[in-house]
Amino acid sequence: MEELDVEPAITNIPAASYGKHLGFAWGPGDILAYETLYKASSGAKGSGCSFIHEVRKDEDIYSPILRKLFNESHHIFVGLQTIKEDLPSKNKKPQFVSISKNYRSVIRACMEELQQVAVSTKDVKVAMQYGNQVCTTAPGGNQTLTEYDVKWRHWHEEVDRCLQDNSFASNKHLEIICRILVGDEDTLLEHKELLGTWYHFLVTRLLFSHPTVQPTELHYYAQSCMTMFLDSRSVPEPLDNILLAAFEFDIHQVIKECSIALNNWWFVAHLTDLLDHCKLLQSHNVHFGSNLREFLLLEYASGLFTHHSLWQLAVDYFDHCPDLGRVYLELQIERVPLNTERKALKVLRICEQRQMSEQVRSICKIMAMRALKNNRLGSALSWSIRAKDAAFATLISERFLQDYCARGTFSDLDLIDNLGPAMLLSDRLTFLGKYREFHRLYGEKRFGEAAKLLLSLMTAKIAPRSFWMTLLTDALPLLEQKEVIFSAGQTYELMFCLEELTSSLSSVAPATDGTMQDEDIEQTKVELLRLALARNLAMAIVKEGTVST
Repeated sequence: MEELDVEPAITNIPAASYGKHLGFAWGPGDILAYETLYKASSGAKGSGCSFIHEVRKDEDIYSPILRKLFNESHHIFVGLQTIKEDLPSKNKKPQFVSISKNYRSVIRACMEELQQVAVSTKDVKVAMQYGNQVCTTAPGGNQTLTEYDVKWRHWHEEVDRCLQDNSFASNKHLEIICRILVGDEDTLLEHKELLGTWYHFLVTRLLFSHPTVQPTELHYYAQSCMTMFLDSRSVPEPLDNILLAAFEFDIHQVIKECSIALNNWWFVAHLTDLLDHCKLLQSHNVHFGSNLREFLLLEYASGLFTHHSLWQLAVDYFDHCPDLGRVYLELQIERVPLNTERKALKVLRICEQRQMSEQVRSICKIMAMRALKNNRLGSALSWSIRAKDAAFATLISERFLQDYCARGTFSDLDLIDNLGPAMLLSDRLTFLGKYREFHRLYGEKRFGEAAKLLLSLMTAKIAPRSFWMTLLTDALPLLEQKEVIFSAGQTYELMFCLEELTSSLSSVAPATDGTMQDEDIEQTKVELLRLALARNLAMAIVKEGTVST
């Protein structure tokens, strides 16, 4: 097993200190720890606690100020990805510099806001300071400094001559200033409390002693300044290691040290992405096959997905991870809680835009089931159609029909009236749409079309057998019309359907006393139907005979 760079942080849970046995459950970005009934040891003391403890990682994402940082840097990141690879390097360099300045501007703004509010969490401030220090210590490119160097040396000799001539001996403060200007190290160290840190000492030392130092020499001065400035017993801070690595231009070490020191992946993910676009990051594969840039972006985006609103930013980061981004997105998108229909539609739109058909079906099924439990049949049907789930559409269509039988009217007429080709998803949904069309035709007094449609629902076996009596009962008003609606042939078909239905009902086991009344009602309907069919048949034969004559 690979050795860890640092020991993992210990999180104290109150119940554990009492020797209680704890269970736990993993979440997307946290762990739930809870006390169990198991007796861990006879030496357990105290009553413990009955709380559930949530142990989170990436706690920074819940800071309002850092959320602003994440949102603003997201726009910069997306803009960086749009820079075309085939552009000449000289054209891309100004764009990369602009991107770097934008990142630094966002960091600086957040640092100023953190300083304005009383932030009790020191780690947040420190993390921001780390990022800003690393961003601002990267040396610039070489340039011709001959003229400046000549002038500076002449000025330095003048100041040193004044010091040797004791020109300021009468004024102690002026003499100290003069020694500082010539870069006297002893004088600088005597006043190091005014500098604060070794890298402030480094800047002062270089400014007054070696202003034209070459970038490649910086790490030597940095190391010596840290040794001179810090007490021999002092342990270097994480930022010290980060800056030393930066002065050595050891990019991978900077990223490694930042990953250890900082408590979220924001800085290293964006730094690595920028360096990768600038072709300054050598290929560095990690164990599971992804490169370093992608690995860090995946970790950062996965952390964002645990937040109730920042998860939307993470989608773009996954989109720009060509190896494993889609796999991560598919896994993470399924964990987004669909608290509202509006949020479900957002998630659905993301999945549809990326042809994630399995996730689309899953989301639609979840929302359809939830709507059905809340007796919102229209919404449930709409979601099931969107999921192209024939079985669930059939179930909801049955509920619509049951609801119609109980109340005598349809709910969600707009949805049923505008099913269109979607009604072909299942036979029961087709029947629901056609049955509603029958009622519409009847309401518009288009009796001939309504009668033809009603008969076809039974003869084509579209209607479920359990609904035939309802359809035959719906035919009664048409049979009772003064004008003959059903032809003789159509009437024969209706009579055949009635006899087929009654014969199947008679073969069912004898009814109990509780259903005798229902049977009487059904028998009355059958007798009325037979009478109406016989009367209509006679009228139709007379009419058709008269017409043929």
